[in-house]
Amino acid sequence: MKIAYFTHSLTSCWNHGNAHFLRGVLKELMRRGHAVEAFEPRGAWSLDNLRRDHGEAGLSAFREAYPELDAATYDAIGPVVDTVKGSDLVVVHEWNDPALVAALGTARKRGARYTLLFHDTHHRAVSEPEAMRRYDLSGYDGVLAFGETLAGIYRGWGWGRRVFVWHEAADTHLFRPPEHEGERAGLVWIGNWGDGERSAELETFLFAPARRSGLPLDVYGVRYPEAALATLARYGARYHGWAPNAGAPALFARHLATVHVPRRFYVERLPGIPTIRVFEALACGIPLVSAPWDDAEGLFSPGTDYLVAADGAEMERHLRAVSSDAGLRHSLVVSGLATIAARHTCRHRADELLAIAARLSAAALPGNLAMPENAA
Repeated sequence: MKIAYFTHSLTSCWNHGNAHFLRGVLKELMRRGHAVEAFEPRGAWSLDNLRRDHGEAGLSAFREAYPELDAATYDAIGPVVDTVKGSDLVVVHEWNDPALVAALGTARKRGARYTLLFHDTHHRAVSEPEAMRRYDLSGYDGVLAFGETLAGIYRGWGWGRRVFVWHEAADTHLFRPPEHEGERAGLVWIGNWGDGERSAELETFLFAPARRSGLPLDVYGVRYPEAALATLARYGARYHGWAPNAGAPALFARHLATVHVPRRFYVERLPGIPTIRVFEALACGIPLVSAPWDDAEGLFSPGTDYLVAADGAEMERHLRAVSSDAGLRHSLVVSGLATIAARHTCRHRADELLAIAARLSAAALPGNLAMPENAA
């Protein structure tokens, strides 16, 4: 099968969590003998920011971990749309230019034989619905949504049975427990500050409980303004800046536990959707303690795969327990690893994608599938 994926960036994971998942899925598809191509626009802000901060050396971890992966950089939309006309499956991430999204749909309506899917992994459908309305999906065969609540929004927009839930997952070839256990100490949190949409939650569920429990806290990520850095300093957290995603397993392996603090939109408007760090942390065998979120789809077993804290005081109690109780740490690790292995690896997601593509027969043009007009 010839598969093309249009991403914001494959090579850069600077503030671009979808790159984590995409790398694992594309690698898995290649392992199965599929011809896979990735395309990213020249001037992608994630890659530009990575190069600004770290130069070409910032790409070293990606290249070492994924030597088989690369992305073709394109300038003009027309030629790259022509390039993929012979593909069997084309997937387009929602961080792409609306003009590219529309051009691929137009080519599909005009007879391109590929199955065309739109891949949404963000909260903009609820936070900026007017921006999502800029995408012309009238030529698309279906939508991949990374959670059921997001899929429900697309169903409300007329997609019916042609929207599919396609959760993120862990690339377990990279995200796995260390071969040899070494010394572990303190907490690690890998996440971006962003626009302050969870700053209060980070103080309540991470910085303050870590300090009160006496556990050193190492923080990695980008987009930390001066006010955020001052907050970290006030709580005694050690800020290390950006870490390549390929280096995250080594960071997890040096710490006793990590914490999940979901963004507000995923708690209030899109329940049931965890960040990819939950999948990755559990796959690496590190105990995880989470701020409240509703596992509405039953992806995990809260309380068994990881601990959940209702407030800052309970988070502190959980952190103290994880720190002092080796048996608790072991049980969390065993359960979390089993859940990932059973249903949340990139192998599982590759199976799901291929099944979706088979269901949406590329033999019929989108117009024959009762495609909603100007969907999304």
